Amino acid sequence: MSYTTDVKSECASLDLKECCKLAQLSALLKLCAEMSISRNGLNMIIRCENPTVAKRILKHLKDLYNVESQLSVMKKLNLKKNNIYVLRIFTQVRQILEDTCIMSDKGLESYPHAAFLRKDCCTRAYLAGSFLATGSVNDPKSTNYHLEISSTDEKHANFIMRQMNKYSLNAKVIKRRNNHVVYLKSADKISDFLSVIGAHDQLAEFEDFRIERDFVNSLKRLENCEVANEMKTQQAAKKQIEDILYIRQRLGFTTMDEKIKQVALLRLDHPEASLNELCMIYEEEYDEEISKSGMKHRLSKIKAMADRMRESSKEE
Repeated sequence: MSYTTDVKSECASLDLKECCKLAQLSALLKLCAEMSISRNGLNMIIRCENPTVAKRILKHLKDLYNVESQLSVMKKLNLKKNNIYVLRIFTQVRQILEDTCIMSDKGLESYPHAAFLRKDCCTRAYLAGSFLATGSVNDPKSTNYHLEISSTDEKHANFIMRQMNKYSLNAKVIKRRNNHVVYLKSADKISDFLSVIGAHDQLAEFEDFRIERDFVNSLKRLENCEVANEMKTQQAAKKQIEDILYIRQRLGFTTMDEKIKQVALLRLDHPEASLNELCMIYEEEYDEEISKSGMKHRLSKIKAMADRMRESSKEE
């Protein structure tokens, strides 16, 4: 099972109050249902690929309206051949559409009026219903974080975005082919959304994987930093040894200041040592403390001496 399926299963298992059932049903029907007219009147056809979502819709309809319904299963005509669950409602269709604010005296509505979601619990249920209907979220093990809910109605997509942003989720809408997609890209905001819709078990799993992944990434960054520093140390040491060997070949160490000579010989004996390590070796060797900046200063003097000798050699 996918992570999206797990989130939807948890959302579909939550107990809701009567007002929240209606709010969630509103989102589910808006995104999954279509109407048809027959000689028997107005009918509703609900299609979804997730059996858990189909059961959730049917349960709400039975609890709230005790409707007459018919459930059938069809196969998609594509390579995956997924099942499509088709739920047909024959009774109380107009009342259901009016109660869920999908239909009014003016006709079909793009989204419910403000009073319909005046309670926080109903807003959360509506968002959970929207995710159950057309939502998806990337597995936390994947390389990027992404959660989305799609709607064919732009106004409805913007309405969902506004409800999400009541919780400071920074949701945005983009158009993708014939759909308008409300999406989140931040791991923090996806975590917050899972909390909003009540998927606390899946939130815990999401956070576990996220913490583990962030920890591994931190270790990699630290390791890369250490490798980079090691390479810089080796390159600097190589250049210092070249300078020292050049001075020894051209002039020898006889005229060199004793303390500078000590550092030069120490560097030749320990070509892979870092500045800190050189300081420690120097203290052991000569029983005298030297700071990192002091060691760097003496090596700089060696470099300056070698550079002067090279310049002098060019002029000859």
